[in-house]
Amino acid sequence: MTAGPAPDPAPLPAPPAATAADGLRFAFGTLTVLRVHVGRWDRPAARAGMLWAPPVGLVVGLCAAAAGGLLLLLGSGPLPAAVASAAVPAALTRGLHLDGLADTADGLGSGKPAEDALRIMKQSDIGPFGVLTLILVLLAQVAALAELYGQSWTRGAVAAALAGLTARAAMTLACRDGVPPARPGGLGAAVAGAVPVRTAWALAALTVAVCAGCGAAFGAPDAARCAAAAVLALAAAELLLRRCRRRLGGVTGDVFGALCETAATTALLVLTLG
Repeated sequence: MTAGPAPDPAPLPAPPAATAADGLRFAFGTLTVLRVHVGRWDRPAARAGMLWAPPVGLVVGLCAAAAGGLLLLLGSGPLPAAVASAAVPAALTRGLHLDGLADTADGLGSGKPAEDALRIMKQSDIGPFGVLTLILVLLAQVAALAELYGQSWTRGAVAAALAGLTARAAMTLACRDGVPPARPGGLGAAVAGAVPVRTAWALAALTVAVCAGCGAAFGAPDAARCAAAAVLALAAAELLLRRCRRRLGGVTGDVFGALCETAATTALLVLTLG
């Protein structure tokens, strides 16, 4: 008598839903250098963490604003205050997002097939495309903040805070369902497609509304300018995301860093207009 086919193994139980505390720990633990114990790395925790990414970005932006404001209070000019406000987010992320921007620039600028571009992005060194992109982006951020601090310390502070908020909202939007990872493993694969589409776009809309509300403190024109800065920042990040999906097949941790810096820089530049 022959044995029948082995029964299918019982499916593994789904992980429990993540709490708000799980999400906060995941967001602060992966998006900042703050010493936070991340107890869960499963899919529900990743989803909750990326939902908390915009508030985490706002905290980073407020720290940047505080650094710039402190230098102005001590008698500094707008330029040193702008440098401080640009340096704080880099310090609070250990340069992770700037490194992702440089690696993404090298990968996309190489013109090579996806597999080779991803290999270039994974290397520890930075190529000419990455160096040039870093220089231009940091110059743009410092120049924009210096102009805004030159207008008033409150405008510079609000710009730094809103840039941090919008930059992380762009990351949450890129985590929406349907955006695949470019390769298995890593933070990119952990969070890619983790956020429901409607929730991601709702958070993006909420980000625009918060920016408009902050700008309203200076009057209706500034409310419109802040809302436009958020919209255009998210649009610029979305264009880069689509480029990465076509060239690389999806997102990586480096791509998320590039989206963050692209959105922050766009928001600051738009706030200087008008």
